[in-house]
Amino acid sequence: MPLDRLSDLRKMVAQLFGCEEEEEEVAATLSPSSASSPPPSSVEAEASQEDALLVMMADLVEFLLLKYRAKEPITKAEMLNVVPGDAQDRYPEVLSHASECMQLVFGLDLKEVDPGEHTYALVPTLGLTWDGVLSDEHSLPKTGLLVVLLAVIFLEGDYASEEVVWVELGKMGLYPGKVHCIYGEPRVLLTQVWVQEGYLEYRQVPHSDPARYEFLWGRRAHEETSKLKVLEHLLRVNGTGPRSRPSQSAEAVREEEEGP
Repeated sequence: MPLDRLSDLRKMVAQLFGCEEEEEEVAATLSPSSASSPPPSSVEAEASQEDALLVMMADLVEFLLLKYRAKEPITKAEMLNVVPGDAQDRYPEVLSHASECMQLVFGLDLKEVDPGEHTYALVPTLGLTWDGVLSDEHSLPKTGLLVVLLAVIFLEGDYASEEVVWVELGKMGLYPGKVHCIYGEPRVLLTQVWVQEGYLEYRQVPHSDPARYEFLWGRRAHEETSKLKVLEHLLRVNGTGPRSRPSQSAEAVREEEEGP
């Protein structure tokens, strides 16, 4: 699942957006050593290099989000300028991690639109058209969470119980009733916003007593993306695919071949 990869990006997200759970950890990670400290060991030196990579990645992610909100094209020269001059050799690594963060956390793919001019654009993953960015300057793209939820439903065989969904989202630090620094209050997002937008169906499990609820793909999800695209996305991010879920994989391919 993409959820495991998301956990690797939590420190960066905390630094960018001030998630309360990890502010102290990030501050401790990025704080310089005191003058009286002994010379750094090879392990400490490696950790320092990773900290520097984290900072550069965070800076590039922040830049990309600003360009996305402004609906402006992105050039390679602009992205190179975000990386300090003495670290230009790490640009490919920084770009790779920043692109991964944009895809998994925010649901935005960095695409090269003009190889000759080296210009890029950010587009919602899986062909989705909704990003959750509001008119206020503080809202952030939320497509990444929608992609995760559509994948969970797909892997659960088209019907994901509410219990399963919250267990999976809990791995990302998302809990009903608790406001998240990127996604807001997730229960409202899942059961109201995305239902109204047509991406999800939230319904009572038939004949359940006491009542239990489940999530399904909504009409708009079926119109804008497909199970095959979700399958390809899972393969791309962490290798989840045909071998681990053969029945879902076969169904995704069959539906793509049959068409609407």
